[in-house]
Amino acid sequence: MTPSRTALKYINLALLVAFPVAWFAPLLRAGILPLFGLSEISVLSGLQSLWTTDVVLALVVTALALFAPYLKTIGMALVHFELLDARVQPVLGWLGKLAMADVFLIALYIVVVKGVGLGRVEAAWGLYLFTACVLTSVVISGLDRRR
Repeated sequence: MTPSRTALKYINLALLVAFPVAWFAPLLRAGILPLFGLSEISVLSGLQSLWTTDVVLALVVTALALFAPYLKTIGMALVHFELLDARVQPVLGWLGKLAMADVFLIALYIVVVKGVGLGRVEAAWGLYLFTACVLTSVVISGLDRRR
């Protein structure tokens, strides 16, 4: 049994709050050697560091982590409230897939750092929240498109 369109509408609106929480939440804890304490890194603190070191990568990650999922969520809300034509949904679905690319980049970073063995990296609750937000957004699009 699939959720009603009304339920999808309100779940999507909840994402407008959940995404910013996920941006401030700790994605991972990283440290230079096992002996030192771990620093928590969020989407926003990671972006701040990137802007000082690699502007191009910072632009890509900003687009993937902030703009793509939020624009998709706003677009879906506009479709749900019939303020935007439903024919735009394929573009919105594409934006959701771009947001999934950011989750992949974070997971890849964790695997690479763990593989090198010089540092210590642990996934934190924010990574799971961000991933859940992105996946929920993708599922809403899929269920809504079927209607």
